[in-house]
Amino acid sequence: MRTPVSCFLVFAFVVALLSGGHAGHALEPLEDRWFFAQHGPNDDARLNELMRLVDVAADHGYNGMALSGGLDNLDRARPAVLENLRKLKAHCDTRGIEVIPHLMSAGYGGGILSHDPNLAEGLPVRDALFEVKGGQAVLVPDPSVEIRNGGFEQWKGDRAEGFDFHDQPGKVSFADHSVFKEGRTSIRFESARSEPPHGHARLMQRVKVHPYRAYRVTVWVKTDALTGGAFRVQVLTDKRSLAPYDPGVPATTDWREVNLAFNSLDHSEVRVYAGAWGAKGGRFWVDGMRIEEIGPVNVLRRPGTPVQVRSDATGQTYEEGRDFEKIVDPRLRPSQPYHEAPAIRLIGGGRIKDGERLRVSWYHPVSINRGQVSICMSEPKTYEIWEKSVALVEKHLAPKTYFLSMDEIRAGGTCEACRARKMSMAEILGDCVTRQYGMIRKANPAALVYIWSDMLDPNHNAHADYYMVEGDYAGSWNHIPKDMVIACWYHKMRAESLKHFSALGFRTLAAAYYDADDLQSSREWLEALRATPGARGIMYTTWQDKFGPLAEFGDMVAKEAETK
Repeated sequence: MRTPVSCFLVFAFVVALLSGGHAGHALEPLEDRWFFAQHGPNDDARLNELMRLVDVAADHGYNGMALSGGLDNLDRARPAVLENLRKLKAHCDTRGIEVIPHLMSAGYGGGILSHDPNLAEGLPVRDALFEVKGGQAVLVPDPSVEIRNGGFEQWKGDRAEGFDFHDQPGKVSFADHSVFKEGRTSIRFESARSEPPHGHARLMQRVKVHPYRAYRVTVWVKTDALTGGAFRVQVLTDKRSLAPYDPGVPATTDWREVNLAFNSLDHSEVRVYAGAWGAKGGRFWVDGMRIEEIGPVNVLRRPGTPVQVRSDATGQTYEEGRDFEKIVDPRLRPSQPYHEAPAIRLIGGGRIKDGERLRVSWYHPVSINRGQVSICMSEPKTYEIWEKSVALVEKHLAPKTYFLSMDEIRAGGTCEACRARKMSMAEILGDCVTRQYGMIRKANPAALVYIWSDMLDPNHNAHADYYMVEGDYAGSWNHIPKDMVIACWYHKMRAESLKHFSALGFRTLAAAYYDADDLQSSREWLEALRATPGARGIMYTTWQDKFGPLAEFGDMVAKEAETK
């Protein structure tokens, strides 16, 4: 039976909660005080570092570690890695730090793709034109495409002809007649930081393309002490980014070729960019910029990504295995943007004749940024792999809490497996999350399940025209279990995001720090949590392994709860 004092304390807590916990009210003790570790104990050095971080965390008020890195691949882990995982779990138990496995990603699909690369989400190529020559079907550009003056040989002063713009001719961008890869001239960018407002050093050209075709952009680049913004290539439309790509060009390097593959989707014109955004120093040169239509590079072969070959003249559909050999890419690697396309070889005695023109359709993945590839959320095999992963995590960690790695899902709804379901992208995502949740609850009925916020948040990524996604993620928050906890991480929209989920009845966690220069943004997260009913906690989140402020962050959280 509760005493009058205990009843008063409960009443006071409820009043504080309903009042929003605004200034003048104490920040309730946070149940979750976590830090995020993105690399697992794959070797002894990493194990020792994780144990050290656990000790620091335990000494400064933390009670959990969200552990990422390889947990979707425990079926392939070496015995030494599994032993290190056991040692880490034992050490965490000793220090009072809960291990929260972070797994089952659809946006960063490496875990699934290591089991089967064909499970990447497929973007459609429709009716690409091929001509039969000597027993093979050869791609015919339809229509031909080009970067005008891609060799940078035509100029008017320091302005390259053919380009829609390049940043500040004569101040940031220059014709360079002494350093070039081909021809007699390149374009040089320098002094970007000294020119306001952003340090951009870019060029752009609008290019006519055919809808639903695969293309390659090729650029030669040379760098000299380039700092700040790295060299990137991007393909944009008026509404979305089709292929942002960071090729990892070093700050200083001799000429190297950069290749970017993309799908035009339903667009007939794209904007092709190359350059640096936010450069702080150094210089770089660009030359030999080209675009071309390409064949079935990284062609996907699974039930939801069929291949079709038909006659251009008659529309007759030809059969794989009867008229032409199975079209597969022996070099299939979704995270690699380009290699030579596999040949389409005819079978002797088949119905396809030499000189005939064909229309060929297939599906391929797109790799963006530094090799990010999203997987299909509609293929059954995806869930078979995930279910095995959950069982192995239960076996080796027996966690009380799980964290779904379901953020930044930048492709979806384009393959036949997705389209055949007649569901919105919000429903496909919600179904995926619900099935993941069900796997966890089947293994551990009492498990608490967390998930990243962005794909469920209208203030963030839950909207239409999102990268290579066909459809709209808006409303996805209506299709997931209501007892999940949402980890909000968009600092700029922290108040709006927390309010959105709190109003829907979800509990929340703030993913703070994000490799900031100081802890000011983390203090602002604590302020936002104070005004959020249902806030469970805060997590020190680094993607650059910057753990220097780990102790200070923990002390700040503890002090904030005591003094506010």
